[in-house]
Amino acid sequence: MTYLMSAILGLVQGVAEFLPISSSGHLTLLQHFFGMEEPDQLLNILLHFATLLAVCVYYFQDVVGMILEFFRGIAEIFSRQPGKGEPPETRRLVFLVIVGTLPLFLILPVKKYVEGLGSSPVFVSCALLVTGCILFFSDRMASGRKTARSATVKDVLLVGVAQGIATIPGLSRSGCTISAGMALGFRREFAVRYSFLMSLPAVFGATLLEVKDTLSAGSGIPDGMLGKYLLGMVIAGVVGYFAIRLVNLLANKGKFGAFAYYCWIAGVLFLVLSLLGVTFVPA
Repeated sequence: MTYLMSAILGLVQGVAEFLPISSSGHLTLLQHFFGMEEPDQLLNILLHFATLLAVCVYYFQDVVGMILEFFRGIAEIFSRQPGKGEPPETRRLVFLVIVGTLPLFLILPVKKYVEGLGSSPVFVSCALLVTGCILFFSDRMASGRKTARSATVKDVLLVGVAQGIATIPGLSRSGCTISAGMALGFRREFAVRYSFLMSLPAVFGATLLEVKDTLSAGSGIPDGMLGKYLLGMVIAGVVGYFAIRLVNLLANKGKFGAFAYYCWIAGVLFLVLSLLGVTFVPA
């Protein structure tokens, strides 16, 4: 692993984690066609953690407010004088994020099978084409008015189902969840905000599982790799932050579907190369 490779992996992670173009799909295709080295388990954990921090920084006030309201809500449950009236909007957002994350547990029994689909560049290329179609039609939907105050449990469960389906390599998590939110009548700004906030427990949980696997294997930071790991993390975090800004900007302007054309071009290109058996790995 070189510094250049670490920088490239950080760039790909930061861009593709938040832009609706599928980070898992791009990493799979890059590894297949360009002989790109697959990141080791620890680097993979650190890059995902860096993009998680990018969400926390961008939505800092939301994250802090949700943490505070989570504990206030628990305290109120055990209080002898429970609060009256509707809960604060931030507390309801905590509830919606928790509910929206629940469908992911249905994926756990078939997690290895779903990950195995990424071994086929033909499948991943076709999934990119599907992602493009989802994004294209998302911009044709009327702008809704639902927010954290008015979104229903059914709404967020369906967005959660979209997040679970998006674990398929080549489907974009952000693209599927934001599009699902728009289809259900969410305001564009809220659809993006909810999608990224809902990613926090999902990414954090996946990171914990990977940390557990790494620790059980007894591996640590290899000699001479600390600087390379830090470089990848910094690039992934900084690029990820600006990628979130870009998604918000385009979604608010009704141009979220612009990413559809990229997904179609990339999907068709990689599909043709896959069927022809072409790679760019030096002999």
